[in-house]
Amino acid sequence: MLTAAAAVAALLAPATAHAGEGGPGIPPLTDGQGRVLTLRGWNIEDKTHRGEQALSAITERHLRDLRAQGFDFARLLVFWDDLEPRPGQYSEGYLRRIERVLDRAERQDVRVVLDAHQDVFGPAFGHRGIPEWATRTDGLPFTPHPDDWFAEYFEPAVQRAFTHLYEDDDLRRAQAGMWRTLATRFAGHPAVLGYDLINEPMGEPRPGEALPAAARRIEREQLTPMYNRLADAVRPADRDAWLFVEPTPVVGEGVPTGLGRVRDPRVVYAPHFYDTAMEAGADYDPGAGWIEAYERAVTAYPRRYRVPVVVGEWGPPDSSLPRMNRFYRDAMASLGRYASGWAGYVWCYGGGYCALDGTGAFRVNKELTAEPYAEAVAGTVRSAAHDSGAGVYRLVYRAAPHGSRVSVLSVPPGAWRITAGGGADVVRRTAGRAWVRAAPGALVTVTVTRG
Repeated sequence: MLTAAAAVAALLAPATAHAGEGGPGIPPLTDGQGRVLTLRGWNIEDKTHRGEQALSAITERHLRDLRAQGFDFARLLVFWDDLEPRPGQYSEGYLRRIERVLDRAERQDVRVVLDAHQDVFGPAFGHRGIPEWATRTDGLPFTPHPDDWFAEYFEPAVQRAFTHLYEDDDLRRAQAGMWRTLATRFAGHPAVLGYDLINEPMGEPRPGEALPAAARRIEREQLTPMYNRLADAVRPADRDAWLFVEPTPVVGEGVPTGLGRVRDPRVVYAPHFYDTAMEAGADYDPGAGWIEAYERAVTAYPRRYRVPVVVGEWGPPDSSLPRMNRFYRDAMASLGRYASGWAGYVWCYGGGYCALDGTGAFRVNKELTAEPYAEAVAGTVRSAAHDSGAGVYRLVYRAAPHGSRVSVLSVPPGAWRITAGGGADVVRRTAGRAWVRAAPGALVTVTVTRG
């Protein structure tokens, strides 16, 4: 496992401050109309089924329940080994099954990012992701760790497989071809917001190289060129989608990324937000300062390169521990300070990481992820914050002088009173959403009050 971050003093936040402008120096995510977006949602996945049954575990209910709780975003896991089971032979059936999920998302008005997912590289090591035919290990050893799957990333064979993926010309072309195929098929689909180019990329440390230094080198020398290659592969097919780029998971230990500039105008920085101790089953320790260290580390890259932030995965495996209520409140406050959005892990019905139990009710403390927010703001956000104790969300924005004049707010189930002032009116209400129309250039205040 990774080395824990050093303890620092805890910072308390009584309310969740929503990003709006993405935090100081961090630009917001926007849509095709120029509206400022806030994404709130969850990962959706089917890691079990393959072939004709691939993605069959993701049903209409998943998207319907997601939207009903106020969430507008899903990160859909897709697997290269399903898409291209043999070199150059892409599965039309798998593309249709992806499209079926996207169609369901469109019906529920949920935005989707397609995530090229890998766990421990892929099937060659008993997981999902990069095809076995694209896995090269040079005969190095691999020992499974059934009680600690993440430790398998540090097996020599797995690390060497990543090196070959990044460095071998034919594997580079194959990875680019995979993304060109996805982008060609799904460019213009109304549900598709963007593409997450690879999940949790790892690599191979040099002899004697400390893990943080190795991570920064891999990000600088291998991931940055890879992301530029994949951007070049996607853009001829899809000019509009956002491209989500991830650092190595080491950023979760408070280590700033070594990623360089990705030469594309629509890049989103998409780190994950996991604490090693909690992943191993420990309770949240507010005094350890992990959230604060993570926030400092994760905001350096988007400030330097002026790109939005969307956290692609977060959430502990056991949300029932005594201090998890505090964790969710602290995490929501932190994410709101800098991120344009997030996707929790994972929207499913059961135990462990699942957001919901078998009846469809939130598992303990995970209901704290459902709160009012502005899905789309037609203007410049001045401030946005939710006070969970008082049950009040307040949004202040300067309406756009031209173009779209309608902003969209989302609220979880329950009774909510929504008012708008400063030359704005609530022009439409449905269960869970409200549309606000403002006069051009007006300074608007929208207040959402529980009950």
